[in-house]
Amino acid sequence: MAGFLSRRLLGLLPVLLAVSLLTFAIASLLPGDLAYVVLGDQATPENVAALRHDMGLDQPIAWRYLLWLGHVLEGDLGRSFRTGQTVLTAVTERLPVSLQLMVVAEAIGLLIGIPIAILCAVRAGGAFDRFMTGTAFSMLSVPSFLSAILLIYLFAVELHWLPATGYTPFLEDPIDNLRGFLLPAFTLALGEWPVLMRVLRSDMIATLQEDYIAMAKAKGLRPARILWVHALKPSSLTLVTVTGINIGRLIGGAVIVESIFALPGLGRLLINAIYTRDLIILQGVVLLVATGFVLMNFLVDMMYAALDPRIRHGRA
Repeated sequence: MAGFLSRRLLGLLPVLLAVSLLTFAIASLLPGDLAYVVLGDQATPENVAALRHDMGLDQPIAWRYLLWLGHVLEGDLGRSFRTGQTVLTAVTERLPVSLQLMVVAEAIGLLIGIPIAILCAVRAGGAFDRFMTGTAFSMLSVPSFLSAILLIYLFAVELHWLPATGYTPFLEDPIDNLRGFLLPAFTLALGEWPVLMRVLRSDMIATLQEDYIAMAKAKGLRPARILWVHALKPSSLTLVTVTGINIGRLIGGAVIVESIFALPGLGRLLINAIYTRDLIILQGVVLLVATGFVLMNFLVDMMYAALDPRIRHGRA
């Protein structure tokens, strides 16, 4: 396991380096001059030249990248020129909101998708299987903003069960915090459970046809034990991959959902940085999000090794 871990860590370094390079290139090659954006009405040629020199914008882009990368390795991602807040402080304040939203959304998606997948696999080709498969395909075609509007209308406007917008910190009021997260999390989960259900259903249908499942039935084990203990674990490898990728991908959906439900997370921070052309914040947030996505894939590899010993021994 130690050798497997070391090989994966070594393979992670060039990926993280490529992520930092692409992040810097995206922010640096955008049209416009950051000095003019910072100075605004005071953007005289002399002031622009002086600010470009102070910010290092008159240096070659390769040298600027190396300087920026050195600061990143020291933990300095820069400071917003509009608010004066450091990138790390801005992200630290908003990251818990986005993480809670993604975790709750993924948990709801798994709670819906796994039982349905098991029932569909047991009754493959039946009426329930066909109905849920069609429903899953239909849900995949519904955009998240439309689901958000429909859920707000139903549960906030008509039924008055949940708040439409707003955020309450967990330590201030856990109940209000959870109530405020249910609608946005369920909005994201509506697009997640069909994928999870389809992936697990396909793998479980194949697993239920294995010889050791027939042996377990012949030994008289209960059907529930066979499904949840002997069939679910070996069928979960692809599900683990999709779940890990989805948690990173949910950040993209969170940009829209956080804006609709007025949640102060990374999505709204990213949108505000784009609107105000705060490239320092934009660059830092994109780098951290991309790095988090890469690290999530690394954790998925580790979970693969834990679920299947053949992988860590190189005989898969």
